Amino acid sequence: MRLVLQLACAASLVVSVACGGSGVAPGTPGGPPIVVRFTHVAADFTPKGQAARAFAELANERSDGRLDVRVFPSGQLFGDRDEIEALQGNNVQFIAPSIGKLISFDPRFQIGDLPFLFSDNAAESRFWDGEAGRALLQSLEPQDIVGLATWPNGMRQLMNRTRPIHTPADTRGLKMRIPSGGLLVDTLEAFGAGASVIPFTDVYTALQQGVVDGTIATFDNIEVEKYAEVLDYLTVANVNSLSYGVLVNKTFWDGLPADLRQILSDAMDEATVLARRLATELDETAMASLKATIDVVELTPEERQQFVDASEGVWTKYTPILGQDLLDAALRVNE
Repeated sequence: MRLVLQLACAASLVVSVACGGSGVAPGTPGGPPIVVRFTHVAADFTPKGQAARAFAELANERSDGRLDVRVFPSGQLFGDRDEIEALQGNNVQFIAPSIGKLISFDPRFQIGDLPFLFSDNAAESRFWDGEAGRALLQSLEPQDIVGLATWPNGMRQLMNRTRPIHTPADTRGLKMRIPSGGLLVDTLEAFGAGASVIPFTDVYTALQQGVVDGTIATFDNIEVEKYAEVLDYLTVANVNSLSYGVLVNKTFWDGLPADLRQILSDAMDEATVLARRLATELDETAMASLKATIDVVELTPEERQQFVDASEGVWTKYTPILGQDLLDAALRVNE
């Protein structure tokens, strides 16, 4: 009962006796702060974790006590499977899921999963910052969700316990963990591998116990989640990209005083710059660390082209789903 009351108080912008208020609206000078919960599934020390903390610290400092932004990392409040529903219910105000988790609202959100579309992290960020990407994020508003920013997690690589992977033929017979179905399943099957959807927080255990043979993951996740403890081979393939969408409940967002909304927006802009810088730095340090630990394959241009060629059928299937205009906008950011 106490937890239910706390969540109800946090979600409301109106002070009541039950919330310990004095009749002064939350967020107004002299009144209690507006409690803002930001939940995500990554560790606190990851680029996403650090950016979320920076966002909270900036917002709290600049609001002079009118905001109380609290960050809950590592799925402490909600996990992969329920954080979006929790956001829509305003049980939490901010989340930062992988953008591919939004395909239930619009299949075009799997654009980052398309193999060999974006050249690097910066290119994908340019897409989401551009007109086409912003329009796609804005399409969430009828779902009571506002997309504020995107934070890169990096390009996805192939990692397994069985053998080095140089060509698509080397993936045959391997079962790989993926975060969601659809395009990622088709991509791995095009290479010759199988795929299994496993929640992020369960991946290490699944790899350790041999539930799957490997995973398609970014340097960030490989390093932070310590996959090298249970897997022996990494192939730097830059198959596709992973970005997080930083989302806020629309009813909450629209109900904020304009000056507090601006404070949160400015803090988000600064946190986004930090998230993108940290992601790039981690890619570089993680690569060096992994080379000293496990067998790392860096594909030759000829080997990489075999993966690109194997993906042609995936592009053919998903071009009508994603839309040629959206693909053209994505391809332009690589130029």
